[in-house]
Amino acid sequence: MAGATLALAGCAAVVGDVRPFAPMAAPPTAIVAPAAPASEGSIYASRSLRLFEDNKARDVGDLVTIVLVENTSARAQANTSVSKESGIDMAAPTIAGVPITYKGNPILEASVEGSRDFQGAGNSTQSNRLSGSVTATVIQNLGNGNLLVRGQKQLRLNQGDELIQVQGIVRTADIGPDNRISSDRVGDAQIVYGGRGTLARSNAMGWLGRFFNSAVYPY
Repeated sequence: MAGATLALAGCAAVVGDVRPFAPMAAPPTAIVAPAAPASEGSIYASRSLRLFEDNKARDVGDLVTIVLVENTSARAQANTSVSKESGIDMAAPTIAGVPITYKGNPILEASVEGSRDFQGAGNSTQSNRLSGSVTATVIQNLGNGNLLVRGQKQLRLNQGDELIQVQGIVRTADIGPDNRISSDRVGDAQIVYGGRGTLARSNAMGWLGRFFNSAVYPY
């Protein structure tokens, strides 16, 4: 019973073939800002009341919207051509100026020629694009103007489930007046997107196809 419970718990944390990242730990050099002591009896003791600062996320529990603008493209091309030719000729030896023959045909005369060619070409192109937005929560204030944030969004649609997860380190100076920041400004960013269901299965290769494309297949 306990084993079944653990298996179900593990499946609940995974959406399809996508495994979310483990919670990110703060960098070892981070300095945690000490919490300001509350002033008893003051009418300005509320943390939600900010008279001399904007409403940007900066405290633990604040929300910041991360706008996903991921767009990557990579291309590699290689061409190789190798050619080699070699030849060896060995004339028939002579004794006292007379060639060695057998029934009038010279012997011990040899000639070897060889050639080899190799040509190879490779071309690889890959591009990825991810757009959207995820609202993350400030997990820790690192005390140097940086915030550790983490957020995820799970969607259950009529054709399956989808998971979007973002976590990383952001600077409060990069957060806009509308409390939004683009994902290319997130340091040590870890972004996960995937899902399961009818659409995900239609884009996945079957088990037999995976076998013929694996390293086990010798051809």
